[in-house]
Amino acid sequence: MAKVDFHSQVGDKLTYTCRLVRKIFSLANPDEGLKKIVIVGATDDLNRLDQLLWSFSNEDFLPHVFIDDETAPFSPIVLAHEFQADLFDLIPHQDVFVHLGREFLQDIEQITDRFDRVIELVSVEEPDVLAGRERFKRYRSMGIELVNYDQKGTK
Repeated sequence: MAKVDFHSQVGDKLTYTCRLVRKIFSLANPDEGLKKIVIVGATDDLNRLDQLLWSFSNEDFLPHVFIDDETAPFSPIVLAHEFQADLFDLIPHQDVFVHLGREFLQDIEQITDRFDRVIELVSVEEPDVLAGRERFKRYRSMGIELVNYDQKGTK
């Protein structure tokens, strides 16, 4: 079962996500290849993230597609509007799962069984903070190992 990391007090979730993905890629062991990352969030957030991942850095290439793209099984980063086991069965991704949304993921047992690491991002916005606290409590009540990384408004 995966450990769940909460990255709380994130100033800008989308910019932070780009930085996080870049860091995950930079820490990859060359013998193992790039980590496979799935990012789940609201449609509007993912559409903005899609554009940001292409333009985030002049030096870093962060290749990604949406889960319904025919190249999703081959892309190291896959964007999905929700977790649907049948769609996820079509991709080999199992390294890192990043959740941008506020709702608790109903199939969290399937997610924590499949992925090595689950990352929950919580912004500084009050509704997001409250939702993040509720998710944290639910994970804890399930006996899932949790770690919180306070980002203190980092973008």
